[in-house]
Amino acid sequence: MKNVRHIFFDLDNTLWDHRRNAYLTIKELFFQQNIAELYKIDFELFHDAYHKINEKLWEQIRDGEIDKDYLRKHRFYDTFLHFQVDNQDLADHFEHHFLDEILKYNELVPGAADLLDYLKTKEYQMHIISNGFQEVTDRKCVLSGIADYFETITSADSVGVRKPRPEIFQHSLDLAKAEKNESILIGDDWIADVKGAQRFGIDVIFFDVFDENPEEKDLKTVKQLSEVKQYL
Repeated sequence: MKNVRHIFFDLDNTLWDHRRNAYLTIKELFFQQNIAELYKIDFELFHDAYHKINEKLWEQIRDGEIDKDYLRKHRFYDTFLHFQVDNQDLADHFEHHFLDEILKYNELVPGAADLLDYLKTKEYQMHIISNGFQEVTDRKCVLSGIADYFETITSADSVGVRKPRPEIFQHSLDLAKAEKNESILIGDDWIADVKGAQRFGIDVIFFDVFDENPEEKDLKTVKQLSEVKQYL
């Protein structure tokens, strides 16, 4: 793609394997607190419930229905409540330790490091645009060893809006001193990344990790990060 000079990456589940790292973190907290013994809850069932609740809350925060304080108060509380455990202190303990403990696990999505090396040799300018919390976005990049690949890192909290809102895309482009026609976004979220980028007016590569298989003409879609090389 001759015109592309700037590549904007989503972070969580596009480069940094949030699903895997969260799974390992919650498992550690779960067994530290003897949840299985005390409440007779199977960890895999607990994690499945948490994942569904958390995904729904992130959709609500993306759509402006709730704020991050509501999400942080409810994701573990609602998960425990799903198993008839009404214990705000326990949920708060999980939430308080989750964001710090998750940074002990910094697995990248398969192919991420190789792709970043490849794009660096092509002399693209690379950037992060994330809907994650500002207090952990930078640390995820540093601790996983990928921070030096990026010229700029935009977190939604620093802008006050989240993808798919156009303001966060404009902020990120302004920070990068990039124009729309020389930019492309790579992300895994159909609404936040794909539709957000399309409505804003920049090109996009959809990382279809959940096999959503969208039927949209001329959409660039990859199942593995290595496949991005065919476009860039």
